[in-house]
Amino acid sequence: MHTSLERTLQLTQLSGQAVNDLSPSFDFLPQTDHADGQYRLRRYSVVKLKQGNVEHLAARHFVQSGDINTFQGNVSRSFETLEESILRSDGLREMCEVFKQANALDDEQEIEIHQIRISAIEEETLVAPEGVHQDGFDHLAVIGIGRHNIEGGEFLVYREQHELPFLSMALKQGEVAILADSQLWHNARPIKAVKKDEQGFLDLFVLTAKEPTHVVHA
Repeated sequence: MHTSLERTLQLTQLSGQAVNDLSPSFDFLPQTDHADGQYRLRRYSVVKLKQGNVEHLAARHFVQSGDINTFQGNVSRSFETLEESILRSDGLREMCEVFKQANALDDEQEIEIHQIRISAIEEETLVAPEGVHQDGFDHLAVIGIGRHNIEGGEFLVYREQHELPFLSMALKQGEVAILADSQLWHNARPIKAVKKDEQGFLDLFVLTAKEPTHVVHA
């Protein structure tokens, strides 16, 4: 049973050094063959943070049910894992530590990490093609790493799916928004390039976790 305290949104900040550790790797994110794979470049890894050390778990496919993801639900999506240098970096360890502490996760808790660049390829490029949604987890964090030559992309948080957002913020470098995914809803505004002849993009990490009672192992 969820308490009112779990219906919360926390805002915090990574160190500048962590952002510096993590930023360069976004330039090497691969395209995929998925429906949004030409403009939503992504890597995906699952880790545990045990006694302050990141333990990288075996690669796995990422699947969301159709009732949660109306855009690519029930599709088994395969992504390349995060680069080894990033998995070993102090920046990633700090990011996982912030997420773990904010949600009081234990050492055995799996943390799923999505590293995403959304490129502004059209007049308006959808950051969240599924619209106002939940990701099917208990805990969610969105971390802003970079914005270049874009307008839009604000992270939106809602108390109910069909209400107006109570929070709208363009996540700047290192800003972290952590929310109870099972209690709140989220979305993002589309992005578009400011200078049409120059690439525009939004760089984010998305971290998710389930409470142990909700974990279902395949």
